[in-house]
Amino acid sequence: MDIAPIKFQSAEFITSAPSLKQCPDDIGCEVAFAGRSNAGKSSAINTLTRNKNLARTSKTPGRTQMINFFQLGEDRRLVDLPGYGYAKVPVAMKAQWDRHMAEYLQARKSLGGLILLMDIRHPLQDYDRQMLNWAAQAGLPVHILLTKSDKLKRGPAQNTLLKVESFLREMDPGITLLTVQTFSSLKKLGLPELEAQLNHWLSADFVAT
Repeated sequence: MDIAPIKFQSAEFITSAPSLKQCPDDIGCEVAFAGRSNAGKSSAINTLTRNKNLARTSKTPGRTQMINFFQLGEDRRLVDLPGYGYAKVPVAMKAQWDRHMAEYLQARKSLGGLILLMDIRHPLQDYDRQMLNWAAQAGLPVHILLTKSDKLKRGPAQNTLLKVESFLREMDPGITLLTVQTFSSLKKLGLPELEAQLNHWLSADFVAT
């Protein structure tokens, strides 16, 4: 049976959870957005949903401090995870964020895939590689968005894309779990590709193998 494409503009905020215990019921399917602080997670969600006010954005890295859930219809959700990396916050608070995020990624049964955002000018930082390694070990599919691609000319942007693709082929020779694309929230570049990936992961018959 064909599944109707998701109307991402219908997304509604559900709740912010400080830890796994406060998350919504672990049923249905959801896709999480993760990335270094200020990589553009909230902006990507706002662009995807055509709602510039849905997810909070800030020029101050690390302002997304909770796990934020958005409803996409019956038992389908988008999730905005806390930014990781260089956020200017106390070490103890950062450790707490990391612990809650790890707990969510490892224990959340309804998690169907991970959108990993990297600034195209600074891809594959140590934290990004850690996330990819964990996802590969867990068998979790990951789709990378090389964000802010409008900041580079076409040639350098393509070179970065090829570099990341080469790295992913070493991790996942069959390219079955790890994929990548360029993306710009400002210019809406790559939006159809992102929508197609999310529709696939959130479809009723998708099963990660």
